[in-house]
Amino acid sequence: MDLSLQNKIILVTGGAKGIGEGIVRLLAAEGAIPVIIGRDAKDNQRLADELKANGNKVFTVTAELSVPEDCKMAVDAVLKEFGRIDGVVNNAGKNDGVGLESGSYEDFVASLHRNLIHYYLVVKYSLPSLIESKGSIVNITSKTAETGQGNTSAYAASNGGRNALTREWAVELLKYGIRVNAIVVAECWTPQYASWIETVPDPEATLARITKRIPLGNRMTTTEEIANTTAFLLSDRSSHTTGQLIHVDGGYVHLDKVIDY
Repeated sequence: MDLSLQNKIILVTGGAKGIGEGIVRLLAAEGAIPVIIGRDAKDNQRLADELKANGNKVFTVTAELSVPEDCKMAVDAVLKEFGRIDGVVNNAGKNDGVGLESGSYEDFVASLHRNLIHYYLVVKYSLPSLIESKGSIVNITSKTAETGQGNTSAYAASNGGRNALTREWAVELLKYGIRVNAIVVAECWTPQYASWIETVPDPEATLARITKRIPLGNRMTTTEEIANTTAFLLSDRSSHTTGQLIHVDGGYVHLDKVIDY
């Protein structure tokens, strides 16, 4: 299916690794011009160089998105280079374990900046251009907003906020023809996930227990599967879809309680 994303300027926060990298790779393959926004210049450049070597177009901006001023700087850099923005994928964040008992007020607020506030700011600064292009917004969110996890109050709250912003923006931006949707991720295999699994006492057994509870195929979601849905939601092929929280999770959130193991 031709998604008609050729030469579309699409911002992808946290675009150098994990889910963001998967999205950037797919957008580049579709002929879009993904903009990798991330804190690590080496990671950004590594992926950009690889994509350019394969004939793809890509742009990078090094920014620490937990710093509000960097959010504006990143958007300004894109507008200076291209003069327009056709889509935003809010993806950057980290399940940082700031809990109710274990975290301080300062930890909680810092986590909100890492995981939620930049979602608002990147779109805020991109909005005039998105209005001109009638662009689309995709927010990557987590199951923790719906299921909880334990010892991750700030991250869960951030994802609840991401979901709420998706619905709110879909309403507020209807008049501009801007569509806003979210992809809810459950268990997706990324470098960050691989690092976390190694911190538990029995990584192999823990991973087996987790995958057993994923109804469709008893396996992790891949970053490519998240990317496929993201590209569809950015494209005009999803022209009548807005305000949706789409679970790309193998049925983890809604089906695991009814499966007979």
